[in-house]
Amino acid sequence: MTEFSRRTFTGTGLVIVIMSATWCGPYSFMTLLLLIDLLSLMEFYRLLEIPGARTSKIGAALLSMVLMLSGFGAITHLTSWKWMLMVMPVAFGIFVTALYRPAQKPFHGLAITFLGVIIITLPLCCFAAIPFLARPHGSYHFALPAGCFLLLWANDTAAYLSGRWLGRHPLFLRISPKKTWEGSVGGLAAALTAACVLAQFFTLLSPTELAILSVTIVITGTFGDLVKSLLKRSLDIKDSGTILPGHGGMLDRFDSLLGSAPFIFAYLILLAW
Repeated sequence: MTEFSRRTFTGTGLVIVIMSATWCGPYSFMTLLLLIDLLSLMEFYRLLEIPGARTSKIGAALLSMVLMLSGFGAITHLTSWKWMLMVMPVAFGIFVTALYRPAQKPFHGLAITFLGVIIITLPLCCFAAIPFLARPHGSYHFALPAGCFLLLWANDTAAYLSGRWLGRHPLFLRISPKKTWEGSVGGLAAALTAACVLAQFFTLLSPTELAILSVTIVITGTFGDLVKSLLKRSLDIKDSGTILPGHGGMLDRFDSLLGSAPFIFAYLILLAW
């Protein structure tokens, strides 16, 4: 099987799983994001292992679950927002446990532990809130995350294909030599086209608002991709993992989502439904 075939096969499977979990309701959607979060965190900590520094993987996983589940409970009105205060003792506990774990560079391990939560869990917390932002608040709106996924995929797929076939001018040569301006323009054109199609069925946002959302996703998603490329270049590796054949690791596949999710959340909040 060629690399392109593997990429297509894995990508198709991911689309089916993600869209099914998103369509089935809030609990399957949240389960999906928790799985993405935990797998991405473990991948991140594996990549950044430093001799003499021990990351608190269990503590980070617990903190991530508390952040995501307490936020989910609050926004769906299943639980009080006060449960989010559990974040404080869990986060403090990670520091306390470092006292009892022998390591030559304890604060290197702590820094990496919390960095993973900041750049992976917090963006996913923002994305987890997106389906509940439209009125009536607290109700699950499948179309919001589904539309964001479709715009992300339109951009990623078109950028890959147009960059592969037409790419001549590097977008950011020092960080990612294979990314080109032609690919970025192709991705933007595809995202705007997808926004126009979605506007025919998507009633929560106007065509103009969808177009702005697609531009936001393309720009921030591209920078998320470049930041991941910066990480890989600093570690001198090709892919962040091998869990997704043809796509690499979890960070390779979801870097655009992690980069764009906070900005999607902020944009939808500013619309003030």
